[in-house]
Amino acid sequence: MNQPTPEPISPEEVPDLAADVITSDRFPVLASIDEKTPRVRPVSPVKTEGFTVWVANLRSYHKTREIAANPNVELCYVNQNHDQVRITGVAKTEERSEVIQEIWNANPLLQHYLEHPDNPMLIIYRIEPNQVRYMKEWALEYHEVTL
Repeated sequence: MNQPTPEPISPEEVPDLAADVITSDRFPVLASIDEKTPRVRPVSPVKTEGFTVWVANLRSYHKTREIAANPNVELCYVNQNHDQVRITGVAKTEERSEVIQEIWNANPLLQHYLEHPDNPMLIIYRIEPNQVRYMKEWALEYHEVTL
């Protein structure tokens, strides 16, 4: 097999390389568990702070039940060069009104469809990372991001 030889990456570079991938992918894929079956779908994060990611959702969506039953999720980001970042973490419902208001103010799409941030259909998940991994292109080698 003719496997590419990746260029070495210093551990100091990994957080910035991972952050660049996250910035460049507007629609990462969110993986959750539906009983025993994995489910993936593209999502559009509404806020990212370091490697903590917020995702808006409607309570009627199936992923709401999946996350309620098992809050362990993974986000996968891929950029145009095929570099990828995987954020494995726990999805928690965001309860802080100041964070919800900040997200609301920055997202006209939420405003258009839901009319106000207290809409009972709106749920915002804060995905708190417990592992972040970066992989350069097709190197087949993940680099851990120190959290």
